[in-house]
Amino acid sequence: MNDTPAHTAADAPPDRLSTDPRSPFYNEEVLRRDVGIRFKGAEKTNVEEYCISEGWVRMTAGAAKDRFGQPMTMKFSGPVEAYFRTPKA
Repeated sequence: MNDTPAHTAADAPPDRLSTDPRSPFYNEEVLRRDVGIRFKGAEKTNVEEYCISEGWVRMTAGAAKDRFGQPMTMKFSGPVEAYFRTPKA
């Protein structure tokens, strides 16, 4: 069968999460657990925000900044999978 442990709802990342503290979807406690993202089957490290149920991620666009000094982002649609890289402490 499958050797990976079954994840419970409490052990799964939220449906939507943002790394921007100004966002209503920001959750420092969850981010501290190191959330990993697979987008279209590939590991992504530059994801600023994601939504699993709507199937999109918002990723940084290089080193570009907006007029407020925040990283420029682009929204991409496709299958999104979120998981915790480190076990719950």
